[in-house]
Amino acid sequence: MTIYDYIFKDGSGNDVSLSDYKGKVLLIVNTATGCGFTPQYKSLEKLYETYHERGLEILDFPCNQFGNQAPGTDKEITQFCQLTYNTQFPQMQKIDVNGENELPLYTYLKAQKGFAGFTGVSAAILKNVVAKADPDYKNNANIKWNFTKFLVSRDGKVVERFESTVDPKKIEKKIAALLAE
Repeated sequence: MTIYDYIFKDGSGNDVSLSDYKGKVLLIVNTATGCGFTPQYKSLEKLYETYHERGLEILDFPCNQFGNQAPGTDKEITQFCQLTYNTQFPQMQKIDVNGENELPLYTYLKAQKGFAGFTGVSAAILKNVVAKADPDYKNNANIKWNFTKFLVSRDGKVVERFESTVDPKKIEKKIAALLAE
């Protein structure tokens, strides 16, 4: 299978096929509205406004698996994001990214790019939080927290995985380079 074989639901319950995004650079993010990383929506929206016309798509997958930090319905989550951060990029139905009910797209993404460690200012704090829930976290590909980001090239290759501690503005140069290819 390739990334373009996956189908999922948008926030309104409509089928979305990743094949509709062939030729685009994708940033796929699991999000939450009540997380310390939620302000990353601002950086995500800025990237979207700057690069969408050049071929960037950001796909937002709300997830309530980490500290129950994505409460509410899909509609409530969308309203929060639009009112608070003026988000314009597509938001999907709330999903699981790990475990028995994980979205198959996330099974694929994790198989393509596993966990490579936390970086940045919040790395030590997040390591402690994650280690309490999963002492073996370093040795599995599971999503560790909200706002894990996967960067996908125009030809559908998962190029890189960025953990929650990486603000989207820190990956702008990588996005711009992929768009220029």
